This record gives sequence, structure tokens and C-alpha cells, in this order.
Amino acid sequence: MTFFCLCGRVRVDIPAPPAFINACNCTLCSKSGARWAYFSPSEVGVEGVTNGYSREDKEDPAAEIHFCPTCGSTTHFVLTASAVSRFGNSQMGVNMRLADEKDLAGTELRYPDGRSWPGKGGFDYVRPARIIGE
Repeated sequence: MTFFCLCGRVRVDIPAPPAFINACNCTLCSKSGARWAYFSPSEVGVEGVTNGYSREDKEDPAAEIHFCPTCGSTTHFVLTASAVSRFGNSQMGVNMRLADEKDLAGTELRYPDGRSWPGKGGFDYVRPARIIGE
């Protein structure tokens, strides 16, 4: 699957539709307008220039979000160097708001409560998951 930012200068390629998508309510996700699907970094191709941002209100942020410097669309996130040293380069997020929803039909959309998450363990959810297109 291939997605583009709003202006088309950044292209993101993933190998297949995601197993699920998270619509997290934490401030980073909600303010960046992202719905994340997760992949191994080796599975994702990103072409074009992006700028990165890591939260400054966290002592050790785990993610650096990337966005198009021209149109501002959030495209993906990568783990920060400190997160990679703790967990390995095991995860990358792709903003599935770049996709047409019809292309995601049948995918589970989850609503984790990131604002209440203590930083360890599983998430609670603010509402039940739904299947896109149903």
C-alpha cells in the first residue's frame, strides 16, 4: 500500500494493510492528528524529506514523529535513540489518516486511553473497538 502526504512530496509504502490501527487520545497523537499502524522499520519505505519532533515535556521521549515540512501532514514515527537502545529497532508507526478509509475496510480501529497510561503495561481503552467500514 502506498500513501502520500497532502502535497504529495512524502511517500510512505507499507507491505500490507495493518492488523489494527490505534486512535490514541494522548496529547502527542491527538494534536498530531495521527492514527497509528505499527510495522517493523524494515517493512516501511519513506521517500521525501520529513522533519522530526520529539516531545520536550518528557525527560526521555520514546518516539519522534515525522511530518512533511511543506504541507505539515504527519507521516510516521520512529523510535528515539534511547528507545532503540532499550527495545531494539523493533517498531515504526505509520499515520493511517494518510490512507483512504475505503482502503482500510475490515481493519480494527482501537481507542487506547493514552492520556491515562502510566508508561508501562497495557492500555485501557476509552471505548470499544470498531471495524472500519461496518
